[in-house]
Amino acid sequence: MVWIALGIAAAGFFIGEGLKNFKAPDGKSLLDAFQEEDRAHELIPEKDVHNFMGISKKDANVLRQEHPDIPHLSINGNVYFPKKKLREWLLNLGK
Repeated sequence: MVWIALGIAAAGFFIGEGLKNFKAPDGKSLLDAFQEEDRAHELIPEKDVHNFMGISKKDANVLRQEHPDIPHLSINGNVYFPKKKLREWLLNLGK
């Protein structure tokens, strides 16, 4: 039984290491793809959104007032900005 347990543990280790090094055609590993998907749903709290935009807090507040269509979520009275949608919205703002 000990040999079977050691064999299963070793197989798990080698499979895990293989997934880390498995490269997709674009050069990213399989685990990187999962991590990118997690970051795509990242939310930025209202108090930190000015840092993401690279502007002052005052300018961020003015921007939000002038553009109520800015992508945001209200959760339990707190405002959050979906990082990916906000980036796309900012890129399209000047067009």
